[in-house]
Amino acid sequence: MSSITTDQGILHYEVFGRGKPVILLHGWLGSWGLWQETMTVLGRVFRTYAMDFWGFGESGKKRETYHVTDFVSMVNQFMEQLGIQKAPLVGHSMGGTVSLMTAIQYPQRVEKVTVIGSPIVGSSLSWLLKLFGRRPIAYLTHHNLWALRLGFRILAPMYCKDDRWPQMMTRDLSQTTLASFLTSIASLRETDLRPNLPKIQAPVMGMYGDRDIVVDPKQWQPLQAGVPHARIERFPTAGHFIMLDEPTNFCARLMDFLENDSIATR
Repeated sequence: MSSITTDQGILHYEVFGRGKPVILLHGWLGSWGLWQETMTVLGRVFRTYAMDFWGFGESGKKRETYHVTDFVSMVNQFMEQLGIQKAPLVGHSMGGTVSLMTAIQYPQRVEKVTVIGSPIVGSSLSWLLKLFGRRPIAYLTHHNLWALRLGFRILAPMYCKDDRWPQMMTRDLSQTTLASFLTSIASLRETDLRPNLPKIQAPVMGMYGDRDIVVDPKQWQPLQAGVPHARIERFPTAGHFIMLDEPTNFCARLMDFLENDSIATR
């Protein structure tokens, strides 16, 4: 377990492998733990870093705000302190949105971007996630986490094929605060990257599962419209957690992009 101290709190991360750096960013209610299998595969070629956003996992939870823009600053500080001048960013869901925002705000930092089931427009979030971004609902839910954990167990097959998923989410959910639970999803709901996507010059890959019920799986369309050189990979039988639903296929496509793609033309 590793951590650094930033000007806004402790930042926890895990590292595995040797080679050029690749940075992995988790989604809402997640943590670095969702990347363990991915890190095992990528670590054969790359030095992989998986961090916990402030308010999630083992990172600090004493901030007042947890906006997605705060996480963009976090990525920049992380790279600065570890001496990583430039690297590919791989982000799941909210982490992919943060990755694209980092490429827009700090283009000198980002070599490539891969987004997995990520919202380009916040309105693409499921109705349930939009509700969690409203203070009364977030307060009620966070003070009755047993109900959310029960929901994870009952509805797990609709969200992810991996039998371990409910336990992963239960573990990560227990490490959130009301502020991080509410503010992050509320700010993600209001996000719209479309006006700034044309600024991205780095190679981009969007990976979307056609069975995603968390984020509209057609979000690859505004991504491709805003970044015409983006490589789009669709997974007809996967949902929101592609790296858990189809780990072998997912890692093969991700590795190919990281090793070979410059500006994709397909």
